[in-house]
Amino acid sequence: MTSMTRLWFAPALAVAGLTTMLATETVRAQQRGTPPLSGGAPIAPPVAPAAPGEPAPRMADGKPDLSGVWWTGGDVGGRGYNFGRGRGARESGPPPVTFTGLYNPMAAASAKKLGDKDDPTLKCVPTAMGTLNVSMFDVGAVGQIVATPKFVIMLTETFHAYKLIPTDGRPHREEVPPSYRGDSVGHWEGEVFVVETKNFTDDTWMWAEGRVSPHSDQLRMVERYRRVDKNTLEIEATVYDPKVLTGPWTVPKQTLILAPFDQIMPLICTGVETAPLMDAAAKQNKP
Repeated sequence: MTSMTRLWFAPALAVAGLTTMLATETVRAQQRGTPPLSGGAPIAPPVAPAAPGEPAPRMADGKPDLSGVWWTGGDVGGRGYNFGRGRGARESGPPPVTFTGLYNPMAAASAKKLGDKDDPTLKCVPTAMGTLNVSMFDVGAVGQIVATPKFVIMLTETFHAYKLIPTDGRPHREEVPPSYRGDSVGHWEGEVFVVETKNFTDDTWMWAEGRVSPHSDQLRMVERYRRVDKNTLEIEATVYDPKVLTGPWTVPKQTLILAPFDQIMPLICTGVETAPLMDAAAKQNKP
């Protein structure tokens, strides 16, 4: 099995999936050239991260260059994982409101009928948002941006998906059918790149790993990307779905770190890999 399978085990399957996760994490960390949690020396010396405060690079037109491979400070299960997330987040007070916490009564009742076995990612269907609340990650923890004057291209390592986002403020394409990841357009507001995504299908979830989170075809996301410095990317987002939510969902700010490598890996999903997880999920959900 590839490292895809370790990204999908639901909380109910955590014990069964732990051994597989650690084994595949070791292989993937070796490919990255970084040590896994279980120890071991890097295969190759890691590239030194940019010094704090070093200015963000700029494109020829003067706009901030968002290009780079971005993660939270480490790969899933590896050293440094999650380090970049939540810097500047709340230190006290109630937890932030979630997407599902804003469900209207009908949506909440519908969601209660679903469980781990219904998770679309078990059938290699991507999420609409992403398990870590970063749409560029989908169900993984690594993504890459390639910025040009006309388009910003976002590459998702898990499922190897992509978004081609025009930067000139053009409207959405009316002729394209709904899709799992929606249709995106972007424009610059000063130093911030604003992306609006809509025209989703209604057969995906916002998250994965058994976190029941269906949405409707009226889902719309507005994301704001700001490269704080050479090594830091901040993402703020607001999610709208008038069919299932009682109001807009403000996604907690995500702070990503420039990874010490310049290419993502191809991690492709197949039903062969996910079949055992689907069977296990079905057994876990039996009364």
